[in-house]
Amino acid sequence: MKYITALILLITMSISAQNNTMQPLVNVTGEGIVKVVPDGVNIRVRVENQGKEAKQVKAENDQAIDNVIKFLRSQGIDSKYVQTEYINLNKNYDYNSKTYNYNANQTLTIKLKDLKMYEGVMAGLLNSGINRIDNVQFTSSQMDALKADARVKAIKDAKDKATAYAGALGQTIGKAVQISEQGSASPQPPMYKARMMSMEMDNAAGGETIAPGELTITTKISVSFELK
Repeated sequence: MKYITALILLITMSISAQNNTMQPLVNVTGEGIVKVVPDGVNIRVRVENQGKEAKQVKAENDQAIDNVIKFLRSQGIDSKYVQTEYINLNKNYDYNSKTYNYNANQTLTIKLKDLKMYEGVMAGLLNSGINRIDNVQFTSSQMDALKADARVKAIKDAKDKATAYAGALGQTIGKAVQISEQGSASPQPPMYKARMMSMEMDNAAGGETIAPGELTITTKISVSFELK
């Protein structure tokens, strides 16, 4: 029994000694930033109709959506790039007239792989029957490669920081023992947000109506290096 007790004590002391001699670490967060000119765009549009009869309002809305989809097909846009997000039919009470009216609306998201199509598609959408643009978001066909590039830059940035910190202490860094990604982001404010579009735009003068600018992809990665 005494032998077992002594053995347990020896193991406990050994574990404690190992914990007291843990390798010191330097923990840093690196940031990688990549910028690119967008080559595509996602457009979210809406068709709305109001009236006193539910069936008529729904039929008018359905007809407008049908016109929009037919137009998009005529432009060679694949059906997989046109998606219905939601369909609503609401019954509302008008306290002034003491009557009910109905509001039907449907939202479509359209993905354009070629940014050059934007002007023509927007003009055709307005003529087809949409009366609201909810959001326009620029995209890049190289997004996966850009995110990978941003990750590499974030790792290099983390290593540079760790090297600088260790150097200030007269020490060096060793191998990385832990890596974790905090996430990637590509902020891009929409050109239009819940803005009603007047049909007078049909007669607007031609010219450039968008400024895509640049997309910025940012990745942050935390890395733990051995400190020597």
